[in-house]
Amino acid sequence: MRWMVAVAAVSVGVLAAPVPASAAPAPEPLCTVKDSRIGELSGLVSDGTQLYAINDGGSKVQVFVLGRDCKVQKVLTEKTDPFDVEDLARTSDGRLWLSDTGDNKKGRLTVALLEMTPEGKVTLHRLTYPDGQHDTEALIMDKAGTPYLITKDVLGEARVYRPSGPLASPGPTPLEKVGTVKIATTDTQGGPVGSIGSVLVTGGASMADGSVIALRTYTDAYVYAAPDGDVLAALQRNPVRIPLPGEKQGEAIAFDPDGTLLSGSEGVGQPLRAVRGAAALAAQSGAPAEGTTSTNASSGSAGDGAGLPVLPAAGITLAVVGLGWFGFRKLRRRARR
Repeated sequence: MRWMVAVAAVSVGVLAAPVPASAAPAPEPLCTVKDSRIGELSGLVSDGTQLYAINDGGSKVQVFVLGRDCKVQKVLTEKTDPFDVEDLARTSDGRLWLSDTGDNKKGRLTVALLEMTPEGKVTLHRLTYPDGQHDTEALIMDKAGTPYLITKDVLGEARVYRPSGPLASPGPTPLEKVGTVKIATTDTQGGPVGSIGSVLVTGGASMADGSVIALRTYTDAYVYAAPDGDVLAALQRNPVRIPLPGEKQGEAIAFDPDGTLLSGSEGVGQPLRAVRGAAALAAQSGAPAEGTTSTNASSGSAGDGAGLPVLPAAGITLAVVGLGWFGFRKLRRRARR
């Protein structure tokens, strides 16, 4: 893995896309997840032939290997007991990375990455934030194998973190904040918490070669060109916004090797959907975004807080109450790590 000593904090306005959302291809059904064991689909990756899926939470490590028909072919399992797994990534060596970073009540002292080899061996890597607890549902692995965690924030300002050095086992390894991504509300319908769901980051994905990355909310995907494989540089580019309407609780996102974007929702009987050519759209529209800023992290991240989407105070209050209720319903009563 490579680790950069000098880091930059990026402030990115995801307020408009160079390709209008109306011009983006509509999601097409790929298959339907009917297996009752995958009732809380939260993370997804694809190797082009098989799909790898995880549930939100769980009492042991489980990765479901699916065919392109959404039928379970096998289950990779290990006895490690996670707290709240939220996302899944896959590196070029075939290792799967489970992001055990959910924290609805923001009470965890550590979060973790669970590294699973192709043979099914799991290694625990504990992590600590530099600035308190965060609920994080998105993981992006760059082409060098460096993990980036992107938080879920009610105000639409997602924080970006990565380890400050090589991952230790069991750790903890300190995380460092390296940027923010600002997301504005959209009118795309879907999700469990109304329009506020359009600013909540619920998943991340990367092409296998690191050339394109994506973040998703409950309602939309934002696809960024990363021609040099640099995640932070990618997040300073204009993304293509791809609406994903009608997903009951959309949290899963992935890329096929050909650049097709895949998305999925929690709930048995929900479809996986495909957006053909999504990566190519991003590559064509990946100019640096206007007004983005880059500062040295040691200077206090001067760009933080700028350009927040304007939400009415009453709307924020209702959103916080709604999210608190929603989080309480989802919360597993489990012992902390």
